[in-house]
Amino acid sequence: MARKPLIGVPCRIDAGHDRFYLRKQYSEALSHAGGIPVMLPLIPEKTYAEEVVRGLDAILLSGSNSDVDPHRYGEEPHPKIGSIIDQRDRTDLFLLDEIFQTGKPLLCICFGVQILNVYLGGTLWQDVESQVKQAVKHEQSGMEGYRSHTIRVKPKSLLRQLAGLTVTRVNSFHHQAIRKVAPTLVATAESPDGIVEAVELRKPERGRFLLGVQWHPEIGWETDALSQKIFAHFVSAARSGPE
Repeated sequence: MARKPLIGVPCRIDAGHDRFYLRKQYSEALSHAGGIPVMLPLIPEKTYAEEVVRGLDAILLSGSNSDVDPHRYGEEPHPKIGSIIDQRDRTDLFLLDEIFQTGKPLLCICFGVQILNVYLGGTLWQDVESQVKQAVKHEQSGMEGYRSHTIRVKPKSLLRQLAGLTVTRVNSFHHQAIRKVAPTLVATAESPDGIVEAVELRKPERGRFLLGVQWHPEIGWETDALSQKIFAHFVSAARSGPE
């Protein structure tokens, strides 16, 4: 029987109680898709990231209870910016260094896609509601699994291949989003107000898996076909390894 791939997922940090934690659905979705989730503590050191990525088959950059430090993309903080957790920023950035050196599969969710975009030279809307005209509601307050707004998926993309649709609906739990897409990325889905909802590599290498989504496919994955396909394809790529 083939070994199941090991997939690292950075934790959140509860600074007030000095503990790491992570929503359980990440582990459940990865395990159901055939992967072994490995929870990663936030240790912002290059040698740590090197050793961790060497021993893993893929990385999933998870959501966070924080915002990316705006100084990382050349801006001062907006009045409505949330908390900044430098420990999370720096850990993710070191992990991204190693992922791009090794070519291992990468799935980025919510905060994860935002810091990916910043890492590659893009910028963010610091607060969608106050900065984007006629924005739809991106911080839903209903049931977590409720798919609250539509997205339009662009053709000839991995996401289009997985979704099988040009229009679908997703859940939404964010107040920041990609503003300027990084040069090496391309937007592959948008919400009705023009917010980038997914990115992929502009010129992907053969067999390379990199997908970033602004919504949370781990929430409600049990009943959502697109979520299941995202995790299944990601785990399959992790099992195959970079070509």
